[in-house]
Amino acid sequence: MILHAGPVGQMVMLLLLFFSIVSWSIIFMKFRLFRKVRLDSEDFLETFWASGNLNEAGEVAGDYPYSPEAAVFTAGFTELKKINKIRSRSEENRGETLDMQLAAMDNLKRALRKAEDIELNRLGSLLPFLATTGSATPFIGLFGTVWGIMVSFHDIGQRGSASLAVVAPGISEALVATAAGLAAAIPAVIFYNYFSNKLTNIQYNSQSFSTDFLNLVERDLLSRV
Repeated sequence: MILHAGPVGQMVMLLLLFFSIVSWSIIFMKFRLFRKVRLDSEDFLETFWASGNLNEAGEVAGDYPYSPEAAVFTAGFTELKKINKIRSRSEENRGETLDMQLAAMDNLKRALRKAEDIELNRLGSLLPFLATTGSATPFIGLFGTVWGIMVSFHDIGQRGSASLAVVAPGISEALVATAAGLAAAIPAVIFYNYFSNKLTNIQYNSQSFSTDFLNLVERDLLSRV
């Protein structure tokens, strides 16, 4: 039916095929990515809480490239080392004031928040394509169906016959476009929602880890006062 469809119908089917192939490629890629994220995050968190100090955790954080928590920790630990250098110079000169401590903590919080945003953007990339596929392909298929029905009625007018043998082939070819549009849209919508929920959980876990990291730093800071 597709081979015997008109050029507009074939163009619609090719467009739907493109959306479907790209969507399934994204789905399989995200499945593998989120699996690696889960495994790396579990391993990193276990290593982090088993570490004696932040320096030990910093040495192994690079071994977990897919873990958002590891990326957040690396960004926070790098900023913390910069803060400690500034604090050392301040103590040598005139001593560290409360305002300087508060400013240092604000810098650390901003560094952690930036790292969280970068990781979420990285993990959430290409998901908007699934949303676009889910919302656009049914209408693209519907357009192909409407166009095919218009062509069928035009043929009926030219032939002067409205028998089932004349109408059925054109109508069936037209309806294939709607079926193809739904076939492309349904998996895209399902997996977009699935991965969005995964991303929400990852965001919550990253924010929880950032809070724990800040608590450790603040307790260390208070112990020096």
